[in-house]
Amino acid sequence: MKPAMNYRHEYKYVCTAVQAEIIKCRIKGIMKIDDHAFQNGSYNIRSLYFDDVFHTAYYANENGTEPRDKFRLRVYNNDMTGIFLEKKQKCRGMTMKDSCRITIAQAEQLIAGQEIALNGDSPQLLLEFAARSQRQKLHPVVIVDYDRIPYVYQLGNVRVTFDRNIASSNQISRFFEKDIAKRLIMESGQQVMEVKWDQFLPDYIKQCLQTNGLPRTALSKYYYCSKYNLSSGVLL
Repeated sequence: MKPAMNYRHEYKYVCTAVQAEIIKCRIKGIMKIDDHAFQNGSYNIRSLYFDDVFHTAYYANENGTEPRDKFRLRVYNNDMTGIFLEKKQKCRGMTMKDSCRITIAQAEQLIAGQEIALNGDSPQLLLEFAARSQRQKLHPVVIVDYDRIPYVYQLGNVRVTFDRNIASSNQISRFFEKDIAKRLIMESGQQVMEVKWDQFLPDYIKQCLQTNGLPRTALSKYYYCSKYNLSSGVLL
């Protein structure tokens, strides 16, 4: 049985490469690099987002509507042995993520916009996606690709991540190919720092972050990658 999921705090900040390095120097004595990172301390994340014909998820982000949710396929470091279907939810400024593994055959059906074959052993999240897809005509709309440097701290289940090279692509059928055409969505050197925790953020980590000089943002990678998609630079 899956453990109960809870909403988490999630703060985002836009920073320069220099600012990111300063903060990393402060926290690396307290926090450790996530075990899933490569030797260089980072890993690649690629997600394929789904929306309906009315762009409901897009406009919910634009208008700040809550509660809201969106579905995505996700792979790490282009590793097709671990393909995840995820649902990200936001309510009262907090977030929650549900996730399940799916097969490459199932992923290819979703990428192609086909109905997926289900059985009694199918994960609950996949069943929910299939039902929502039939009702709302969900279909793949944009690829979001970026590199992440992740720091973790057990007390409070704290994660501090630095996302760089955030790019969009509309080459949806090539989702599993390593080299696809992409368009960067931020100015050169800009990164997004995300700070996530459960019930509390330890004061000594908060002091190391010193985010007072950084603009907090509600930046949604899905929203901006959809808005400035590769081919037209406008909403899909």
